[in-house]
Amino acid sequence: MRRLGAERYSKSMWKFGDSVAFIADREASGQPWQRTDQTQTVELVSPPPRAVEVLGIEPGSQVYARARIVKQEGRPTHTLTSYYRPQDVEGTPLVDATPGPAGRGGGFAVLTLQGLEPHEITETFHARMPTPDEMSTLELPAGEPVMILERITRTKDGYAVEYATGVHAASRFSWTYTYDMPE
Repeated sequence: MRRLGAERYSKSMWKFGDSVAFIADREASGQPWQRTDQTQTVELVSPPPRAVEVLGIEPGSQVYARARIVKQEGRPTHTLTSYYRPQDVEGTPLVDATPGPAGRGGGFAVLTLQGLEPHEITETFHARMPTPDEMSTLELPAGEPVMILERITRTKDGYAVEYATGVHAASRFSWTYTYDMPE
């Protein structure tokens, strides 16, 4: 599957259309998708240290963790867990565990309606060998590495509205990034 870079987060897709990032990737790859290709659990948790740092919250605070498993034709391709401050998402579709995106336009549209429009995303990738749980969840063969994604989503004024981590089956993706070169 071709995983788009900045294009997968295009505001025109989620503000004025139905698309979310995993759907954009599928469409760019000429592959079908169904709402049930993404399942999730949502719960209040003690966040990992990096989420505490990025979200600027007190250690010991609770955050919402929205943990997704994304499948293609029934086969898991990746997981993605987003962490949010309760005051930013309480009572929104982001805390609803119904399969599929968090409504029309997904989580970014929800954040925009909360007055927290995403403006900047930082993504960092690295490769490693999977844990036994990741091998099981992603149905990986022995010896296949995973790509780890860290995503930080910020508003125009730099307020971090989401910290996310994902685990991708390395053999099931290619990553493509296109952007203007800085001066």
